[in-house]
Formats: sequence, C-alpha cells, structure tokens
Amino acid sequence: MDDLYKNRFRQGSIRLSTWDYGSNGDYFLTICTKDRVPYFGPIDRPGRDHTEIGQYAIVYWKSIPEHYPFVVLDEFIVMPDHIHGILSFSKKNRNGWNPNQFGPQTQNLASVIRGFKGAVKTYASIHDIDFHWQGRYFDRIIRNDQELDLTRDYILDNPRKWLAEYEHLQGRP
Repeated sequence: MDDLYKNRFRQGSIRLSTWDYGSNGDYFLTICTKDRVPYFGPIDRPGRDHTEIGQYAIVYWKSIPEHYPFVVLDEFIVMPDHIHGILSFSKKNRNGWNPNQFGPQTQNLASVIRGFKGAVKTYASIHDIDFHWQGRYFDRIIRNDQELDLTRDYILDNPRKWLAEYEHLQGRP
C-alpha cells in the first residue's frame, strides 16, 4: 500500500525516537479537542465554569493514578478546548531502556493518554454529549527542576493569558 500512495498520507511520529516513554521522569502534556472546539467550557471563563464533559475530564484526570499506579499527578488545568498537565512517572525497580518504537504500547505515556482520552470519549458517548478529541497530543520531556517550575507557572498562568488574548480579540483594553 505504501507504493500505491507513496507515503503521501503517512504522518511521522512527533515523539522523540531515542526516548523511553515508559521511563521515570516528568512529562508536560497538551491534549486538544478536535478543531479546538470549546467542549470543556466557555471561552470567556477559561479554567472555570466547566461543562459536564469538562467536569468529567477533571474527574478522570485526577483518577489516572488509580489506573496507572506509577503516575504521580502534578499541576494541570482544563481550558475550554485543551488540557495542560504534568505527569510524573515513578516506577520502582525500573531497569532497562526501551526507546520509542511503533507497536503495542503499555505502561508508558501513550497508554496513559490513550486511557484518559478513551474514558472521556466513552463518557461523552454514553451520555450523548457531542465531543471529539484531536487525534494526537503534544508532550515535552521535562529535563530539570528549573524547567519543571517554569512549566508549572505556565500552566497556572494559562487562564490569565487566554483571557487577555480573548479580550484583545474582542477589542477590549
């Protein structure tokens, strides 16, 4: 099939190919809704007044460690059309290094995000709520404590920056 389409429709991975996404470490994530539709809440009240699906996204995010005991939650925010969060992996007695590769994904970042996105989408489907995720997610490996602090500040400041941009676009000073 690759010969037929000459790889025109294949998207390469945006993951760091040399990184083991099941290894201990801190990961900064951005998970967006499809077409950036504000399914999680009103755009003029970022991070507040969540819709039903936005509230469920918060509940399920907080429950990630129940399903993946090696995950420790850090800062996170549910914005109108995306989620920012930090997940820390802490696996005792973790040995070996398995760089990112195509194939079945378990006990790693991809499996955690797949479980989270799947649970939110399932809730929406069961409750007849119009909701769709963007197909991919964005991650950044946090490399040191200074970067971790900067990332936390970015997440906490995101609603203020969002609102300032929204008001600017509405012509408000």
